Amino acid sequence: MRFTKMATMAMGLFMALSVTAACGSSTKTVDKKGAAGADSAKGALVGVTMPTKSSERWIHDGQNVKASLEKLGYKVDLQYAENDIPTQVNQIENQITRGAKLLIVASIDGTSLTTQLQEAADKHIPVIAYDRLLTKSPNVDYYATFDNYKVGVLQATSLLVGLGLKKEDGSDGTAKGPFNIEVFAGSPDDNNATFFYNGAMATLKPYIDKGTLVVKSKETDFKTVAILRWDPATAQKRMEDLITKAYGGGTKVQGVLSPYDGLSIGILSALKSAGYGTSGQPYPVVTGQDAELASVKSIMKGEQYSTIYKDTRQLAAVTVKMADTVLKGGKPEVNNTKDYNNGDKVVPSMLLQPVTVYKTNVQKTLIDTGYYTAQQLQ
Repeated sequence: MRFTKMATMAMGLFMALSVTAACGSSTKTVDKKGAAGADSAKGALVGVTMPTKSSERWIHDGQNVKASLEKLGYKVDLQYAENDIPTQVNQIENQITRGAKLLIVASIDGTSLTTQLQEAADKHIPVIAYDRLLTKSPNVDYYATFDNYKVGVLQATSLLVGLGLKKEDGSDGTAKGPFNIEVFAGSPDDNNATFFYNGAMATLKPYIDKGTLVVKSKETDFKTVAILRWDPATAQKRMEDLITKAYGGGTKVQGVLSPYDGLSIGILSALKSAGYGTSGQPYPVVTGQDAELASVKSIMKGEQYSTIYKDTRQLAAVTVKMADTVLKGGKPEVNNTKDYNNGDKVVPSMLLQPVTVYKTNVQKTLIDTGYYTAQQLQ
């Protein structure tokens, strides 16, 4: 009995030591894995794909993301697809083949990359959707963008401000109307376009229902007013057609809801050709988005009325921080986990806040923040 008792005690002590050793070993393994995750991220290749160089903002986006990633020690393959879907498909496939450890994708068509996203998932490559949501795929890990519904609200509000129905501080204006307006929307293959449109139309609808705003063409549904690929020439042609069919006999268009500066430039060209912009026939209130240099200059000259400023430096910084965290095995910060359903899943998102730019606050919002210099706007 004594021997048995001693043997039992010895066995218990052996097992306790074994458990302690195992726990210590487990802790070390986790530490090593964490360190290994950080170490393996050093010098990793990150694939960055942008839609086009024809838009000033995408040039800035790509440059900002690339420079920030390289500053952290990553290698970057930055590609522009010039709004050609097969080109973007090939670019992403090449990045996967080259061994990219993470992909940052600003898509041309959010639905067109499901095969490439599956290839990335099969190789355990995380994907961050940049400003445009990648849809109909479970293989999208995170989304970095602005509050796009709010962008639409701000665009519509700036239209109301320009017409005198609202003041810049949000209070009611003194104008009564009715005012003739026309509505444009973005590309139907860009998920953001519907957010812009929905936010804008929710803001304008009460005024349309009361007859304070009148859409002379009667064209308000998204499919009709959407401009494929955000093409300025298409917007210009549509505006020309609207003027011809809905504004004869001296009737004038007084406001145009435009969701993007490139479209605004095309719309203003059509208006100018129709005689708007002269002393006796001022331009309508025309909105925009992205604070592109040409449009900001146009605002300063009293042509385009407003634009929505989305600081792409902030978006790049947020995206790079997100990518760095993921590559090092961490979980990045997000602030929205309910609104951005891509048709397959709700994608965890980080939303930044847009700002309305009028002629009155160009200095404060764009020059004082260093986005543009005073010389650039001359």
